[in-house]
Amino acid sequence: MEIKAADVMKLRQMTGAGMMDCKKALIEAEGDYNRAQEIIREKGKLVAAKRADRETTEGAVLARIDGQKAILVCLGCETDFVSKNAEFQALANSIADAAIAAYPADKDALMSVVLADGRTVEAAVTEQTGKTGEKHVVAYYSPISAAFAASYIHHNGKVAAVVGFSKEVSADVARGIAIQVATMNPVSVSDKDCPAEVVEKEIQIYKEQMKEDPKMAGKPEAMLEQIAKGKLGKFFKENTLLEQVYQMGDGKQLVKEVLAASDKDAQILGFRRFSLAD
Repeated sequence: MEIKAADVMKLRQMTGAGMMDCKKALIEAEGDYNRAQEIIREKGKLVAAKRADRETTEGAVLARIDGQKAILVCLGCETDFVSKNAEFQALANSIADAAIAAYPADKDALMSVVLADGRTVEAAVTEQTGKTGEKHVVAYYSPISAAFAASYIHHNGKVAAVVGFSKEVSADVARGIAIQVATMNPVSVSDKDCPAEVVEKEIQIYKEQMKEDPKMAGKPEAMLEQIAKGKLGKFFKENTLLEQVYQMGDGKQLVKEVLAASDKDAQILGFRRFSLAD
């Protein structure tokens, strides 16, 4: 049967797929638009399966805040060229908008969220993979709830952070602390909420270092353990948010001091950070 240019354009507007892909789908579907759309979706799944092992080191990291809700989400792809494409950016923003509206608990739940155009996140990402021939994936998603939140997205769009506070603080301080999280990559807010596995890893590193020191030869394991724990203070000072030197100031104040000067009752409840460079 003859496939007219107008038919191809109509299917392109319906799916966003390339002209040749639309024409091939219509020919295979014998002009049936519903079947042609299904063929295009199946092509996306096939491309996604073939490129499943590809790394997605490019993309867009986005933040959204709505009242006491905030989210951080990343749509990843393989190349910088694709990540700068207007259609890719539109999809990333659509996913971020849907995420803050639906506020799913985790990434698995996000994949079932319906976008403004009626597709699920999972379907939209798969179809975009089919259109470009390049792997697309929701590389990261995490929500955070707090009385007040602030975000920062680096100018390259590849690293972002969201910080939750117990109460509203000045915009400059809130943004500065969000920038601190994005740039300095703390492991936790303080030593009290530092993940146990991180602490244990550091202890093991210190113990291995001491075992290689001739002066520590023959020392009992229990002693090495205690000495290693004593060295954690420096680690916490350099790697926990409140103890870090505040990067947006004169280099003389800690983050906790800057926050206290802004509002002595304000607390940092948590943060989310993601970087495509990590």
